[in-house]
Amino acid sequence: MKFHLEVECDETALDETTYRELSRILRYWAGNLHHYELAPGMTAKVYDSAYRETGSWTISH
Repeated sequence: MKFHLEVECDETALDETTYRELSRILRYWAGNLHHYELAPGMTAKVYDSAYRETGSWTISH
C-alpha cells in the first residue's frame, strides 16, 4: 500500500505561512485517517486553513 499526499503551495506566500499550512494539513489528515478505509482507490481532497482545496491524498498498491 502507498499513501500519496499532494499539496499545492502558494508560491507567493511567505515561507512561514507555507510551513504553518503544511504542518496544519499534516496534523489534520494524520488525525483523521481513522475515518477512512485505507484501501487502494481511496482518495480525499485536502483543504487549507481557509477551506480552499489545495490538494488530495490517495491510496494505491
